[in-house]
Amino acid sequence: MQLSPGRYRLVCAVALGLLVAIVITGAAVRLSGSGLGCDDWPNCNDERLIDVSSNHAAIEQVNRLFTGLVSAAVIAAVLGSLRRVPRRRDLTVLSLGLVAGVLAQIVLGGVLVKFDLHPILVQGHMVLSLVLVSVAVVLVQRAGEPDSAPRHAATSPAATRVTWLLATLTGAAILAGTVVTGAGPHAGDEDVERLAVDISAAARIHGTLVMAALATAVVLAFVAPRRSEDRSALIGAISSWIFVGMLQAAIGYIQYFNDVPTLLVGVHVAGATLLWAMTVRLVLATRHTVAGISPRRADERAATEALA
Repeated sequence: MQLSPGRYRLVCAVALGLLVAIVITGAAVRLSGSGLGCDDWPNCNDERLIDVSSNHAAIEQVNRLFTGLVSAAVIAAVLGSLRRVPRRRDLTVLSLGLVAGVLAQIVLGGVLVKFDLHPILVQGHMVLSLVLVSVAVVLVQRAGEPDSAPRHAATSPAATRVTWLLATLTGAAILAGTVVTGAGPHAGDEDVERLAVDISAAARIHGTLVMAALATAVVLAFVAPRRSEDRSALIGAISSWIFVGMLQAAIGYIQYFNDVPTLLVGVHVAGATLLWAMTVRLVLATRHTVAGISPRRADERAATEALA
């Protein structure tokens, strides 16, 4: 069966949605204290492949089942790229990257269990999840672009630099947030080792990076309208980013001053994943495709716009 570009993009969007969702279900496992509900891999324990005799085991089993759905979705993205008409190499490479990442996540999940949810490994699990979300966002974006269309700068050099600075600060803030989590109370199990860092100091660093990212986003919101190209490419995306970023900051401070309640931590993880996907999309908006012209002509147009 052949796939149209529109249907293939839908397949990629489903994969992206599931990759975002599994970050949230993974957080639910940790926040419910079910990280070691199954103490073996791939079996739930040394007696059973599947065990739902306790709530913790059942929650961990559901998360493992969800991993199977994600695996099926990314495999469908690969197979779809091969059946898409016309076939495009970049889409196949990106979808294969998703498969490789999910396999790495499965292996890392097994290592996590073997090493009793060591916080550094949990951090790595989260970071790898966000890398997969990044690749999926790029795949959905590319799948929606015209075939054989060259790509060139859509924003001014100044706007592009500020956008990349925003992405760097956002990534650093999320990474600092994983350190706070690694030192905090929601370990996934009562007896799990925690990071030997001062949680208050880690939270202050995380908060400072969040405020720096928000300030950079506001600067970008003022820079973008100065050129019509920047405005059309960025203003909608940056407005949405600022809205979600401010909500994330508010939730972060509320949970910190209220002894990090489980529900708010889960919402914060979901918000961080959404914000990172929006950040990747914002970076992608700094370049766009030009349909109907040759790559050489696109380069000439980009050079003319840069000199304007």
